[in-house]
Amino acid sequence: MFTLTELGPKEAEVKIIGCDLHGRQQTLAMLDTSTGEVVRRTLKHESNNVREFYSSLPQPVRVGIEATGSMQWFVNLMEELGIECLVGHPAKIRAAEPRKQKHDRRDADLLLTMLVENRFPAIWLPTKELLDLRALLRHRHQWVRLRTRIQNALQAIALANGLRRGSSLWTPAGQHAIASLLLSPHTAYRRSELQAMYAKFETEIETLNQQVEQQAGARPGARLLMTHPGVGPITALATEVFLGDPSRFADSKDLASYVGMIPGEHSSGKRQRLGGLTKQGNPLLRFLWGEAGINAVRRDPDLKRFYHRKLIQKGLGKARAAVARKLGIRMWIMLRDQIEYNEFCRRGQMQQKSGDACAEMPGRRYGAKVTG
Repeated sequence: MFTLTELGPKEAEVKIIGCDLHGRQQTLAMLDTSTGEVVRRTLKHESNNVREFYSSLPQPVRVGIEATGSMQWFVNLMEELGIECLVGHPAKIRAAEPRKQKHDRRDADLLLTMLVENRFPAIWLPTKELLDLRALLRHRHQWVRLRTRIQNALQAIALANGLRRGSSLWTPAGQHAIASLLLSPHTAYRRSELQAMYAKFETEIETLNQQVEQQAGARPGARLLMTHPGVGPITALATEVFLGDPSRFADSKDLASYVGMIPGEHSSGKRQRLGGLTKQGNPLLRFLWGEAGINAVRRDPDLKRFYHRKLIQKGLGKARAAVARKLGIRMWIMLRDQIEYNEFCRRGQMQQKSGDACAEMPGRRYGAKVTG
């Protein structure tokens, strides 16, 4: 039961729904603002049950759900019907419930309570355009991983039969050499199929690369990022579309935490215990930053000095992770302030001369735009 006094005058005019969304059904806890009573209901995701129910509700309506991988169809439906839909952070929602009991009805009640009490942990949602570009990048990355598996299998066949070509195995001469090997019938069939799949994947990946280059060239943010040495269209486009609005990150630590490039920590008192990277963010973005970081080290003097210093202090793995994080923060600053690489370097030099230098964070005092 919720009283109208608890809700306030504005909230009392809105139907508030806590929705525990699953793949086949959803459990609702809907606050009837005319009586203060909560109506509970389970909707099966069959035919037009969900659309008919929500379209029959008198406006305005506010719905809160927990973020899941299969929620996009529901978010699109709410947008189509003109219903306000808030998506909550799963970990923060779970932390708000101290009891051990967990089932759909309790989850729906918890979402409703957090909505009514104005403590619902809503998260930022990407636009449909960004979601579509993310699908393009994920599709390309998946095909690249499959091509790598095919290459590994072909290399294994070549090495097992005394053909050692290394990376030159993927040239026309190398492919002709492996096709000329005398193999037993089943191995020969496997080799032929793998070569055919490799050729198909090469063609498809090249087509996807062209699409990525076209999209990156058409987006101002990606063009800015490509001015940084070692950053190509794939990394630039992925950074822009996966980060979204750069102003939503308060500082570089907030960004690194979002991507999962900060160490895990379990400290108490005067003892500090740091672990490996949390890896709680986007794995594709971390991978691309790591690959681009190695290329940027060869072209950017400051990053090169930083990498060699970390290599001596921490070893190869941590040095590469540190470079990837620094490069990612640089790109975030370039997006946030809408500046190119040369302007980024100029501000960094100004900071060094003033004595308050931070290699990855040129301050706003040297001409950076201030976002409201």
